[in-house]
Amino acid sequence: MDKERIDQKDKREEAAQPQNHEAEVQEGKDTSQEKTVETQGGQPQEASEKKASKEKTSEKQGSKPEEKAPADETKEQLEKAQEELKKQKEILLRTAAEYDNYRKRTEREKAAVYTDATAAAVTEFLGVADNLERALEQKECSVEDLRKGVEMVQTQLIKALSKLGVEPMGKAGETFDPDLHNAVSHIEDENAGENTITQVFLKGYKIGDKVIRHAMVQVAN
Repeated sequence: MDKERIDQKDKREEAAQPQNHEAEVQEGKDTSQEKTVETQGGQPQEASEKKASKEKTSEKQGSKPEEKAPADETKEQLEKAQEELKKQKEILLRTAAEYDNYRKRTEREKAAVYTDATAAAVTEFLGVADNLERALEQKECSVEDLRKGVEMVQTQLIKALSKLGVEPMGKAGETFDPDLHNAVSHIEDENAGENTITQVFLKGYKIGDKVIRHAMVQVAN
């Protein structure tokens, strides 16, 4: 009986040992977790600031705009260049059209000015033409009357030319000027000075400084 009691006691002790071991292991784990929590809870302020700084940096990096690919940028630049080229082409075409209209308008105005100037000049000579017609209608006229009539028409013609700014040039005794006169003959005359006009074969005319016709003259010495 005593032996059986001893055996049962030993068995109970052996069965209790694993349970005690498991309790000790569990207690060690709990203690380790508590220490870990305490360690984490007791981190210095510097570590917390570093962590916060890293989080802010991560947020900034995450908020950066998405960069465009080189191909997209090149395509965008090409589209802008094509649009600008289109605008410049439209400006060029518009300028060319405006210049063409200006050229045509200038030609019309030039033709109109020429026509107006011609009409004004012809108007001054209409009176001369009328008097010549009247002179021809006179069937019976003396030589003296005819001469007087021609002189009157000549005076009227000179006045008409004067109104248009036309001046006669080339008189005997004037100094020869190659810009105004055309020497058709030369003579030696002791009574005349050097390069002096001695005779006028055909009068010249000018408007201002523009020579309409050079005077045909004879020059001495």
